[in-house]
Amino acid sequence: MLVDGRGVPLSLVVTGANRHDVSQLQVVLDAIVIKRPSPPIRRNKHLCADAGYTGVPALKVIEEHGYIPHVKGRGQEAKELRRAPEKKARRWVVEVAHSWFNRFRKLLVRYEKLDRSFLALNHLAASIMAFRKIKSGENIIYG
Repeated sequence: MLVDGRGVPLSLVVTGANRHDVSQLQVVLDAIVIKRPSPPIRRNKHLCADAGYTGVPALKVIEEHGYIPHVKGRGQEAKELRRAPEKKARRWVVEVAHSWFNRFRKLLVRYEKLDRSFLALNHLAASIMAFRKIKSGENIIYG
């Protein structure tokens, strides 16, 4: 799953549990639903990841898609947080998005046999999450 800075899912890929995340990086970056226009200055397009993406092939894929990679482990982020407590860890946004997906009980335990059914339910949950991020005077969807 790839999310933006607010935790709104940008792409989802369903794979088996035995597949490592770094092997699916190319597929996840290709599956972005809304293509972002290229910024005039390259420094505006960043991709934050955990230490599992430190390999040369993963960094190459990230750079081929026009992102500046920020790949850090938990220990490194903890040290930086102690030095500058006003900054928050960037990759925690993804963990929050995973938590939001777990609130949809149909997705918490996978009962769907077909990949396309499970992917459709994930897309529905992602669209509800994106809709909730829209600033509105009243709460339309509350789950």
